[in-house]
Amino acid sequence: MDLDNLPPIVGQAFEMIEPGIELAQRWLLSPAAWSQFALLIAAYILALVITRRVSPSLSRLLTPPEDQEHAIAQVRRFVLIFLPLLLPLFAYTFTAIGEQVTRSIFGSGAVIAFGKRVFLFIAARILVKHIINDPFLKLLGKYVLIPVMALYAVGLLDDVTVALNETVVNLGNISFSVMSLVRGVIAGSLLFWLGRWSNDQSNAYISKQDMRPSTRELAIKAAEIAIFGVAFLLLMNIMGINLSTLAVLGGAIGVGLGFGLQKIAANFISGVILLLEGQATVGDYVELDGGESGTIVKMTARATILETFDGRWIVVPNEDFITTRVVNLSDQGSANRYEAEFSVSYDTDINLVPDIIEQAVSTHPDVLQMPEPPDCELRGFGDSGIDFAVEFWVNGIDDGKNKYTSDVLFLIWNALKEHDIEIPYPQRVVEIKGTLPQ
Repeated sequence: MDLDNLPPIVGQAFEMIEPGIELAQRWLLSPAAWSQFALLIAAYILALVITRRVSPSLSRLLTPPEDQEHAIAQVRRFVLIFLPLLLPLFAYTFTAIGEQVTRSIFGSGAVIAFGKRVFLFIAARILVKHIINDPFLKLLGKYVLIPVMALYAVGLLDDVTVALNETVVNLGNISFSVMSLVRGVIAGSLLFWLGRWSNDQSNAYISKQDMRPSTRELAIKAAEIAIFGVAFLLLMNIMGINLSTLAVLGGAIGVGLGFGLQKIAANFISGVILLLEGQATVGDYVELDGGESGTIVKMTARATILETFDGRWIVVPNEDFITTRVVNLSDQGSANRYEAEFSVSYDTDINLVPDIIEQAVSTHPDVLQMPEPPDCELRGFGDSGIDFAVEFWVNGIDDGKNKYTSDVLFLIWNALKEHDIEIPYPQRVVEIKGTLPQ
């Protein structure tokens, strides 16, 4: 064909596809190629028959009873999800055997080798579409694995790799190939996904161990730092970055800590000290000198998050827990003492009041008998009545006298009414000297 009369872009496109056309012509006119096509079809049909016969038996063998949750049952369930790969893998195996036969007879196996690569592409597509459930891995498979396997199937993977290696990007004094960038992005994505998965597994394992909450949090943080630190070092090695160059980065970070990151460093070190000492940990109710109070719901590297009774979150720097006075009202389940005040009329036999109130408060299911049972005390003689207070211990935090104290006051009211003891209200005696005005 005369390419001189065609537009340049059409000529270039034709020059690119002309080798493929010539290859297809040779395959169509070659007995060896036809025999390889026949072997491909035979391998696929044989794989299809064997898969249909083997899959039901393997499915019954690998499916454990629903009530089994041990390690072997979980492994069986994991292997079971890969059953859809049987067809392309059987076809690939039989095609590989056929390739050896054709190469020994005809000295060529290009067609059957192409078919073998196509079966691998089909296996990759099934893996991404039907087996992988993780959203990130599915996205990586869709836009990385399948395109790579498609290039491998058509025999262009090596050419694309060479082209990417030869394409160099210059950023100032730094130069790198596009291939190294692509390799770093893929490897970094996989490494940090694996790090996240490993971190979740280690967190679940550590959370089941019998240890102090503060020790558990410290172990979780240490495992997280170790896992992602190893992932970062592996990524640097894969990208070919000399780790000795990180000394310069470390010096820059040191200067930054000395000038602008002092507070961040102080909060980070304070967080480590808190986890080591265990004086305040997740689940504790604390009050700080600054007025902040709430339940610790999360401890991060920089700050501790408190949740108030009305559902608000307060972010408190870890340094405040070290440099100021902190009142821990729970300390993971320790008992707390509260009191409820009340008054009775001056006409009451006050010697009967303590026993009545102590028995009534003891009926509350959350009131403890240890370290001390409820104790009713005479506090003074007021303007309108005799003042008492009952002290009681509970395992928990009194929500601003809206949780336990409210229930105890109800018990006091009912007990006094039951014994006909009057609860006074404010009153004054007015004395008028002389006669009343007419």
